[in-house]
Amino acid sequence: MKTKGGFHQHSIMVMLAMAGLVVLNVLLALGQAGNRAAPTNHQSDYTALARVPVKAQAKRNPLEGDPDAVAAGRKLFEQHCSECHGNDARGGKRGPNLRVRVVQDATPGAMFFILTNGVVRHGMPVWSKLPEPERWQIVSFLESLHQ
Repeated sequence: MKTKGGFHQHSIMVMLAMAGLVVLNVLLALGQAGNRAAPTNHQSDYTALARVPVKAQAKRNPLEGDPDAVAAGRKLFEQHCSECHGNDARGGKRGPNLRVRVVQDATPGAMFFILTNGVVRHGMPVWSKLPEPERWQIVSFLESLHQ
């Protein structure tokens, strides 16, 4: 009889241990899922500016000084960019702050290059299908943010 009781007791201990492992795994999975959903500041996104080719950096904004281009760029930014970068360009859940010094110090050509080619590995889409004048309007808007 002791053998049966010992076996029964052992089975209960094994089941309790397994249940504990299942609960632990569920808790760990929930914790990891929560970490993935947490927004980040995307600091590494700014490194794309350093990789813009010199020839692209030297490109000048053909709409420079045009206040209508800034206003149009603001509207385009709201339509195409604010979902990720926030309405005020201070960053959002998916896109970095575009008012930081590294972006504001970038040349118009560098901003145009990034806008045109995106930063795909960080989730920024390619906007080359947006007509070139509209991309320059967005650049004009971004340049106006530091004034």
